Amino acid sequence: MNMIQANGMELAYDSFGNENDEAILLIAGLGTQMIRWTGAFCEQLATRGFRVIRFDNRDTGCSTHYSHYPAMDFNALAAALMSGQRPDMPYTLDDMASDVIGLLDALEIERAHAVGRSMGGMIAQLAASTYPDRILSLTSIMSTSGNPTLPQASPEVMGMMTAPGPSPLEDEAGFLVHSMAFAKRIAGTGYPFDEEAYRALIREEVRRNYDPGTVGRQIAAIAVSGDRRPLLAAIQVPALVIHGMDDPLFVPVCGEDTASSIPGAELMLVEGMGHDLPHQLYEQTIDAIERTAHRS
Repeated sequence: MNMIQANGMELAYDSFGNENDEAILLIAGLGTQMIRWTGAFCEQLATRGFRVIRFDNRDTGCSTHYSHYPAMDFNALAAALMSGQRPDMPYTLDDMASDVIGLLDALEIERAHAVGRSMGGMIAQLAASTYPDRILSLTSIMSTSGNPTLPQASPEVMGMMTAPGPSPLEDEAGFLVHSMAFAKRIAGTGYPFDEEAYRALIREEVRRNYDPGTVGRQIAAIAVSGDRRPLLAAIQVPALVIHGMDDPLFVPVCGEDTASSIPGAELMLVEGMGHDLPHQLYEQTIDAIERTAHRS
């Protein structure tokens, strides 16, 4: 792991492959760390002739955190948004998209392919639309457009995502049970859920950094992001939208709406895939990312 100053943040990152190859930047999702892009995935992608860079978003992992910020009051946030007011926010998705460009600047990379999953897909969309001269191609995985008319996740799924769990520092077993229950709920039906691998991943995230306020702050950043469709309509680079047919968090129509909002975007709907990326889908996903990158 490496540390670098970018856009006023200290960002943790890893680099795979030849540093002289075209770069692919992997952007993680809500409250998760760069290691959700597993080493195996990164190494396999790098063999296709890319420099693959994964990094911890601000407020996650080993990057700069906002732990000093008061806990998010979701009722107050919703009331402010309903009244048209701008709530007090530590940061926005636009700030996180600027981090992407800041990281490229710090690494002296002129242009890169942006690949994001879930919230990371939203950040990648913003980077591609706001900084068109810096992004070579866009791959948005299990994400959405911000269209307010799209179906929302069920209250049960949202409740599982936002419900506070035990602290892993005080009750590791309870924390693992809580985390595993949600992971299983949003996983697809087409592939076995690898409990051992996921348990090891969660333990590694806790070891790297545990910040219970991150998810709330990043949900707030998503909530104020608004409808990105006007920005998506301006994207000119090759774009790919990958979405699982079993995704209960962003239902498949969210992926369809994202693809239809980006001129010329390819939509890849995957049977049996939920809001996760099992290792059985690595090759198919990497093939699609490579195909999109070569379109640029």
